[in-house]
Amino acid sequence: MSRYSILDLAAVKENGSIADAFRDSLDLAQHAERWGFTRFWLAEHHNMAGIASAATSVLIGHIAGGTKTIRVGSGGIMLPNHAPLVIAEQFGTLETLYPGRIDLGLGRAPGTDSVTVRALRRDPFNSGREFPEDVQELLGLLGPVKPGQGVRAVPGAGTNVPVWLLGSSTFSARLAASLGLPFAFASHFAPQQLGEAISVYRQHFQPSVYRETPYVMAGVPIVAAPTDAEAQHLATSIILRVLRLVRGEPFFIGPPVDSLDGRLSADERLLVESKLGALIVGGPEGVREGIEAFVAETGVDEIMFTSEAYRHQDRLRSFEIVAEAMGSLARQPALVGC
Repeated sequence: MSRYSILDLAAVKENGSIADAFRDSLDLAQHAERWGFTRFWLAEHHNMAGIASAATSVLIGHIAGGTKTIRVGSGGIMLPNHAPLVIAEQFGTLETLYPGRIDLGLGRAPGTDSVTVRALRRDPFNSGREFPEDVQELLGLLGPVKPGQGVRAVPGAGTNVPVWLLGSSTFSARLAASLGLPFAFASHFAPQQLGEAISVYRQHFQPSVYRETPYVMAGVPIVAAPTDAEAQHLATSIILRVLRLVRGEPFFIGPPVDSLDGRLSADERLLVESKLGALIVGGPEGVREGIEAFVAETGVDEIMFTSEAYRHQDRLRSFEIVAEAMGSLARQPALVGC
């Protein structure tokens, strides 16, 4: 395996600001570019205090404009929130500005709660039923203009922005396979159906103009530090952040704590652990072994790492250790071509 990437949520810290989050995201992307990461993706969420990437295409443009070679994209755009023509125009614009560097990952969830779904002018009872048709419409708008085509994306038509389907179940795995698109599984927060979804995707994949062979990427939450003990300490910030999500509280990231005792009920601990089932925590050797085990178990072609920390420098160090681990694994013959 030679490709490894980053999913960033533009996390807002306790007592921090959205401007701070944007500054940290760009700084991380610039470091990631130097460290050999392939992609830097941002995710669409709405009405979630603690996540600042709601205007996803705007932030993608900001990150792409501040970097030179790393691919920048969405992980993902929640397509049912938008008309396919609008997304084709937005990403056609990005591809025109930053040619050969833009990815368009698509999800079918709203990325928010039911109240905000209504504010987005979405039908809360639709549940993404039109998603397959919307994906095909978007693919057509990004492809070459056909004779007699009445509606064109300007810009967008003919840019052929690479489209990925994202999911946490077998639904998008089957759809990606039928359309011959690359598939990214959201195991960074919902790993339960990872193995089944990969199997379905690979078994049913149909070669297309987009890809001749299947390609799977999986999300992996990770906390790396110079020692196992420090990594375990830093990981409490992620655990408590997910706990806030479970409780419906503002999703800010706070400082690490010395102990989690008494902070979670038994039921909350089980729920948080289920969402973080793919979490890897450790020093350089433990992280390398954890990644190696994940690749061996899943056979994924690429990993998209998420790593949150209260201090920006801790987050940078975590991703630097990950890059070193991936470089080490890429040199092992048994893992080449996974």
